[in-house]
Amino acid sequence: MAARPVSAAVLATLVFSAILPPAGMAQDQAQSRDPFYCEQRQLGSWFYCDPSKRPKPEADPATPAVPAQSATAQLAAITQELDELKAKAVLDPSTENLTSYITFQRQQLDRASTFADVWSRTIWQNPELDYTLQRPVNTLGKQTWMDQRKADRQGTMAGLSERYGVFYFYSSACAACQVFGPIMRSLSDQYGLEVLAVSMDGGGNAAFPNYVVDTGQYERMGLGTNRQVPALVLFDTETKQPVPIGYGLMAADEVMGRIYALTQSAPGRDF
Repeated sequence: MAARPVSAAVLATLVFSAILPPAGMAQDQAQSRDPFYCEQRQLGSWFYCDPSKRPKPEADPATPAVPAQSATAQLAAITQELDELKAKAVLDPSTENLTSYITFQRQQLDRASTFADVWSRTIWQNPELDYTLQRPVNTLGKQTWMDQRKADRQGTMAGLSERYGVFYFYSSACAACQVFGPIMRSLSDQYGLEVLAVSMDGGGNAAFPNYVVDTGQYERMGLGTNRQVPALVLFDTETKQPVPIGYGLMAADEVMGRIYALTQSAPGRDF
């Protein structure tokens, strides 16, 4: 039988197959740099003799990157799962449902306990974060702080008359004013504080017989037009500015505390 002539396409395929080694062999030869393929015949572009020219795998565009879930979203998911497990246990209180709910709840309680523990340790080791150094909460520290604050308040009251005077607005028909008058008299006598009693209705005051009748002082002290009594105002003789202390019946300690805060303490320092 006569041999069938080999077409040019078949011949090219056979020649190419003889030259090109199998896929696995190509990688091995590239790693060992076979002298025959890579040097004598200089077929490096076919056999990957040069590692820098090896093709790199392309990323699959059909697989999008999964964005990381935020911490807020994670907490929201935990809360949602806990609520769902609880609802299932309430609607169907089977052993399985209750076990799932209690187990998951226990995990979250452990997480909260760890958070609280690390919080305490962090506060202990970083004094700038420890608010109790400014305002103690334990019994000994709190008592020491209160004693120091009391001494500071008394010192402030003792020197208050060097710069400030006090306007005491009252009404003779006001029951609270009748109680508050002797309190202000006691503070005035104890600390040498100048108190000017101002009658809003023209009536007298047993604690302050040398009173004056209001002729607009109430409004000029910045107390508005509501004419609420009793009312206390500090007047700063250096700045010529009134400093309202407050309205209504107050104990002596409260009056001193407010005066100390308004004259010696910056806003937010004790909080």
